[in-house]
Amino acid sequence: MYTVIGATKSRAMRVLWALEEIGAPYNHVPAAPRSEEAIKYNPSGKIPALIDGDHVLTDSMAIITYLADKHGALTAPAGTPERARQDAMTFWLIDEFDAVLWTAAKHKFVLPEEMRIPELISITKEEFSLNAQRLSDRLEGPYLMGDQMTIPDILACHCLNWAIGAKFPRTDEKLFNYGKSLRERPAFQAAASR
Repeated sequence: MYTVIGATKSRAMRVLWALEEIGAPYNHVPAAPRSEEAIKYNPSGKIPALIDGDHVLTDSMAIITYLADKHGALTAPAGTPERARQDAMTFWLIDEFDAVLWTAAKHKFVLPEEMRIPELISITKEEFSLNAQRLSDRLEGPYLMGDQMTIPDILACHCLNWAIGAKFPRTDEKLFNYGKSLRERPAFQAAASR
C-alpha cells in the first residue's frame, strides 16, 4: 500500500492520478507544502512524497515514472526508442510548461514580495501560449505518444489545468479538447475528488 503526501491541488495530483490509472491501492495525506507533515518526508517541505514500504520518494515526475516502470503501465518500456521519445516529451513539458507556470507562480505569490518581478507574469503567459501552440501542433492522436495514455499526458493535462487556474490565455480548441478528454477519465475524476 502506497501513501501519497500532498494536497490534491498541487503536483501531488499527478501522483494520485497515476495511481488511479494503474489501479494501485493507496492512502492519501493531503499535507500542504512546507507543513510539518510534508517536512517529515522531504526536508525542503516540498510535496508530493510517496511512501513505498521503507522508501520515501520525492518529485512528482520521478514518482510517477517509478510507478509506471514498477507496474508496467503509462509508459513505453525502458531502453526502447519509444521510451526515449516519451522521455523527450516529458522533459520538454517540464521545461516549457511546468517551469513557465512555476515562474509565474513564484512572481505572483510564492516569493517574498520584494523579490517578485510582476512584469515576468505577462512574459510567462506569452511563452506558455507559444509552447501550447507547439504542443497542439505535435498532438496527432488521442494522446501525446499515440493511442496509449502515458506519463506525458498526466503532466500536460496537469499543466493545462494549472494554466486555467492561473488565468493564462486559453489554448486552441484542439489542445483544449485534449485536456478536457483527459479530465473526463474516471481515474482523473477519482483522484480529483480526494
